[in-house]
Amino acid sequence: MGPPRSALRRLARLCYRRRRLVLLGWIVALVALSVASGAVGGELEDDFALPASESQDAITVLEDGGFPTRAGFQGRLVVAADGGVDRPEVANAVTSLLDRIADEVPEAAVTSPYEAEGRHQISPDGTIAFAEIALADRDDDDYDEAVDAITALVEAVEVPGTALELGGDRFVEPAEGGSEAIGFLAAVVILLLAFGSVLAMGLPLLTALFGIGTGAAVVTVMANVITMPSFTLQLVTMLGIGVGIDYALFVVTRYRQALDEGLEPGAAVELAIDTAGRAVLFAGTTVVVSVLGLLVVGLEINRALGIAAASGVAMTMVASVTLLPALLGFVGRGIDRLGLPHRHRSGDSASAGLGLRWSRVVQRRPVAAALVGFVLLGLLAAPALSMRLGFGDAGNRPTTDTTRRAYDLLAEGFGPGANGPLLLAATVPDGAGDALPGIVEAVAAADGVARTTPPIPNETGDVVLVQVVPDSAPQDEETTELVHRLRDEVLPRATAGTGVDVLVGGAQAGVVDFSDFAGSRLPAFIVVVLAVSFVLLMVVFRSVLVPLKAVIMNLLSIGAAYGVVVAVFQWGWGASLIGVGREGPVEVWAPMMLFAIVFGLSMDYEVFLLSRIREEYDRTGDNATAVANGLARTARVITAAATIMVVVFAGFVLSGQRPLQLFGLGLATAVLVDATLVRLVLVPATMELLGDRNWWLPGWLDRILPAVHVEGERP
Repeated sequence: MGPPRSALRRLARLCYRRRRLVLLGWIVALVALSVASGAVGGELEDDFALPASESQDAITVLEDGGFPTRAGFQGRLVVAADGGVDRPEVANAVTSLLDRIADEVPEAAVTSPYEAEGRHQISPDGTIAFAEIALADRDDDDYDEAVDAITALVEAVEVPGTALELGGDRFVEPAEGGSEAIGFLAAVVILLLAFGSVLAMGLPLLTALFGIGTGAAVVTVMANVITMPSFTLQLVTMLGIGVGIDYALFVVTRYRQALDEGLEPGAAVELAIDTAGRAVLFAGTTVVVSVLGLLVVGLEINRALGIAAASGVAMTMVASVTLLPALLGFVGRGIDRLGLPHRHRSGDSASAGLGLRWSRVVQRRPVAAALVGFVLLGLLAAPALSMRLGFGDAGNRPTTDTTRRAYDLLAEGFGPGANGPLLLAATVPDGAGDALPGIVEAVAAADGVARTTPPIPNETGDVVLVQVVPDSAPQDEETTELVHRLRDEVLPRATAGTGVDVLVGGAQAGVVDFSDFAGSRLPAFIVVVLAVSFVLLMVVFRSVLVPLKAVIMNLLSIGAAYGVVVAVFQWGWGASLIGVGREGPVEVWAPMMLFAIVFGLSMDYEVFLLSRIREEYDRTGDNATAVANGLARTARVITAAATIMVVVFAGFVLSGQRPLQLFGLGLATAVLVDATLVRLVLVPATMELLGDRNWWLPGWLDRILPAVHVEGERP
């Protein structure tokens, strides 16, 4: 993978000698892209459609049938009054507010609880009511203007003893930042301890910052043509800090080793880029290719996140092999200046000695070690078998958010299902109107239905809208089962022979369609990614069993990450410790994204470790010695890199945003498992058991596979 060795050496030499020009070029690129993102950058939003789904067809029917506002954003104004919402001062203030929203916000439809058709929007005890605010579909900027206008009007109303809260995804208040800073500060401490030098610590951080800054700016500009989720920039930052520091760490470590071996700074830079830099290109390209594989899955949100992740990783990878050589040119032999008392050489020898002793312990009892490793991974992965896909609802948001308070009030006054009503879009041919009451009655009597609203026909009567309120909350499994029950059992029986066609739509039905679609594509995606990893590793290491073991271990590592995510977010084990509101489904987009990214990151450690083992095996011809020495020589840098990634990813668990918390925990778990159980236990144990068979490759296969050199060569 990557360009020929001579090209990499020429690139390193050019960046080293023209370091001022290279640094200036990166500064100009960062400033220009940042200015462009601020001037013409697109808005990040959570608005994704799934073509060829029943929920999307329902939206089309409603939009074409004279209900344009029902095809756009559905929001709620929730009113809670101590003395009752019918108090004159409350009723007058809310009515006036709703009139202003209808008059001042373009294409807004309001259903007031104080009108005849909205009396069901007052709770039985009379203390809570809600008004429906429906906005016709529009551009993002127009949505933002409408939401800002509604928010300002609501905030201007004050009635003693009364709370007014806005419900709906577009009213979500931006989450406070800080997770990125926590991860970055943690990386500073770890690098300082690992390198023992302020300068050596600073280079990976500076390289990562340039990669993150340019990558985030590119993503913001692309948001003009691609719908990007609201948490995209945090995701890019998370990956940028992790892989950017990781990649630069490998290069700087190899550069320092070359200086210790007596090379001049220029030659040391060339060697570092042609060896560690080559591994960085291999690992980074693998991550980019794997996440871009999400483009073929067919989910718009996965496609957007895949492009964003690929952009961020690509920029940090390029910075590692162009900007970093230039920065190394500035520091030269002074890379160990401003060093700490413990320095790095003693740490290197201690780490290597510990790694060698540990490897020998595992190699003396390989069967027991392998058994323990596989059992632990199996236990961690077991919860993944019950994974349920979906989207978390507003009940997971912090109570400081108006949408969370609106959610709680609606659940208190009308039951949990009021936060996610289903929409029935009925197409009624001429003469079939008499069948509609029976259909609605059958739906109202179905298990899991709390109530239905009276049918709302359009002007011509050929399209009718009915709201169905479930007994359960939007993210509950019972709601998903209700959607399937209505579609597969209740409605087919109720509409048989009537000519009426009823589609189940609404936001929650859309979530069910997304989940079913993603779940059906996930196994095939996993098989393709594992097959690609097997071929790549077979090409690199000229072996059949080594890549086969790596594929199995990668699958178990990711399974362990899935299992921990399910246990915490779906089952609620320890969820309160990290600020997760309550248990719910695993985000639809997360399993594929986790698999794609973790696959690439695990390949990073796999290549770095196995290439050293292969190098030792070619030198000594002794498999046991090669495994022990390879593990010892990579112990320190992989441990530091993995620790940085785990801390950075775990920092996002404190973000307060459920999608980022889930993704951060999944990545942190996968990297931790990969760097401990897999690298320290399973790799030495299984390679000891297989002996020389590790490197077996049929002759005919060796002849047809291309030659790929990840480690490069000395000049």
